[in-house]
Amino acid sequence: MPLEIVVPQMGESIVEATVAQWLKKPGEAVKAREALVELETDKVNQVIEADADGVLTQILAEVGATVAVGQAIGVIEAGATASAPATAPTQAAAKGDTPAPTSGGADATPVAAAMAAANNVPLDGVAGTGPAGKIGKADVEAKIATPKAAAPPVAAPAPLPPAPPSERPIERIPMARKRKAIANNLKNAQNTAAILTTFNEVDMSKVMELRTRRKADFESRFGVGLGFMSFFTKATIGALKQFPMVNAEIDDARGEIILKKYYDIGIAVGLEDGLVVPIIRDADKLSFAAIEKKIKELAGKAKEGKLGLADLTGGSFSITNGGTFGSMLSTPILNYPQVGILGMHNIVKRPVVVGDEIVIRPIMYLALSYDHRIIDGSTAVRFLVKIKELIEDPETLLLEG
Repeated sequence: MPLEIVVPQMGESIVEATVAQWLKKPGEAVKAREALVELETDKVNQVIEADADGVLTQILAEVGATVAVGQAIGVIEAGATASAPATAPTQAAAKGDTPAPTSGGADATPVAAAMAAANNVPLDGVAGTGPAGKIGKADVEAKIATPKAAAPPVAAPAPLPPAPPSERPIERIPMARKRKAIANNLKNAQNTAAILTTFNEVDMSKVMELRTRRKADFESRFGVGLGFMSFFTKATIGALKQFPMVNAEIDDARGEIILKKYYDIGIAVGLEDGLVVPIIRDADKLSFAAIEKKIKELAGKAKEGKLGLADLTGGSFSITNGGTFGSMLSTPILNYPQVGILGMHNIVKRPVVVGDEIVIRPIMYLALSYDHRIIDGSTAVRFLVKIKELIEDPETLLLEG
């Protein structure tokens, strides 16, 4: 009995996907719950499994095809067994079966062709007077004898132009659906929000000293490393509580500001095919250890391609750490419709003035990009200063909750 392989419902806002890869070939046996095909959506990839044992008999949507929810993309013959390997039907005659037409359509006798080549006469520009328009020796001779218009005098030889773009070595790579979605979302943020960025620097001495002193005990007690992200997540929540407008968004349709009474913090994770921002839900209710475990879990799921829509949707504020790649300073783009994003950078020993002395301290530059439509510059600056204060006195993070 033939069973159609149908694109499933993959989320409320997802109506189509791209066929990323077929994991089975026509004629191959499949087992129930065995992975058949991987689909790529704007947010996540999803694998469709077989509904029954049988044989994959048809592929209706090839790799790269855009498919809609509910569309049949293949057929399984339930209960069938595989025999000889099936050969995929060709959609066109094999290359070389039919000779391709001559470029330009010029047809000349061998003598005429040789004469044209010797005199640099393009055959496309010669009118043939022979049978069926064939170009003969006389036609080429007539073309050679035609007087050419005198060329205007040239003062100096012009430099050779560069090779046309079509002749330069290039490679065209199809843009993945996820990359298209990232591009559209970022451009939408730039086109909609009035994005400004303010900067500050933070002395990481005390956090680094505390982390070094407690790292081994923390890992043995909780089974996870003590990183910098938990400190910055806690500091961000403390600043958001003091400046709630940074934890808001704009409802343009209704002309309202939505103040969020929860703290769902997005942590940007860089992947080979783009950036994803999984969400730590109710991060204000989590301990340092719980935050570190959640970050580790989400980063692992991201790298394995196992993030679901629930891991990526929502969020009230985001943090991105370009310092892991060596970034010194950047201006992060908002994760729209959020109105604020914190950018962390690498830690570098720099000379700073403490009291009346110049000392060497591990310094990180921080950047806060914000939507100036609802966040004033003074609010943004004070928000970033609050994060700086909490990081430079990390014990207060326990009090900020």
